Amino acid sequence: MSERAQSRPPAEAAAEAVKAYIRMNRAKLSKDGEFLALLLPERFASSDVRDLQRYAIDRLAVENAALRAERDGLRGARERAVQLGEGVRRVVLDLVDARSFEEAIAVAKSSAKAFGADRASLCVESEDGTKTAHCTGVRLIAPGVADAVLGCDGTAAILSGGGGLLLGTGGAECRSLAAFRLTIGGPAALYVLGAHEERRFEGEDVAADLAFFARALERAIRAWLDLPKL
Repeated sequence: MSERAQSRPPAEAAAEAVKAYIRMNRAKLSKDGEFLALLLPERFASSDVRDLQRYAIDRLAVENAALRAERDGLRGARERAVQLGEGVRRVVLDLVDARSFEEAIAVAKSSAKAFGADRASLCVESEDGTKTAHCTGVRLIAPGVADAVLGCDGTAAILSGGGGLLLGTGGAECRSLAAFRLTIGGPAALYVLGAHEERRFEGEDVAADLAFFARALERAIRAWLDLPKL
């Protein structure tokens, strides 16, 4: 009794035939760019592939370069975060060591470099508008500016402009700003940092470290002005 060949669905039989053809013509098909683009479109976006080995090597080189750039970017961000944290601790100790109100303000004014910034300012709202106050390092700004920058209930903001208003001469060159509200009694006040580098103050860790210094500065000023503790 003769055995009959097992019947198979047409689609399955066609798939097996294609696989068999690929196995028998592997070397030829590996040089066919159009075939590779149809088979693996995510790997071979272009059908103009003549040398599969060279193409694969070049593709891997590009991907490796992108991964290295991402790794270096993450490493650089981590190093900047560590440096910022160390800078905050150092400047907070300088605040504690200040022997006068003016010296505490000078510490805040000179803190920019320690925080990876280019400029720093302490702004206080006044009817006199945008001027330099009698106390060195304090800049007078028009009433309502703090709420306009932070929102009525806001305590901090990262900005991409406004340095000319908040930092004075040269501040317009800053492409990154970090502004923090200081509750020191009386007029609204801001502690502002500016950097020429774009997006310099972005990131939760950066914002948290700078906010910590702003709170330390706020408490130092309240202590020198003999205001109640918050």
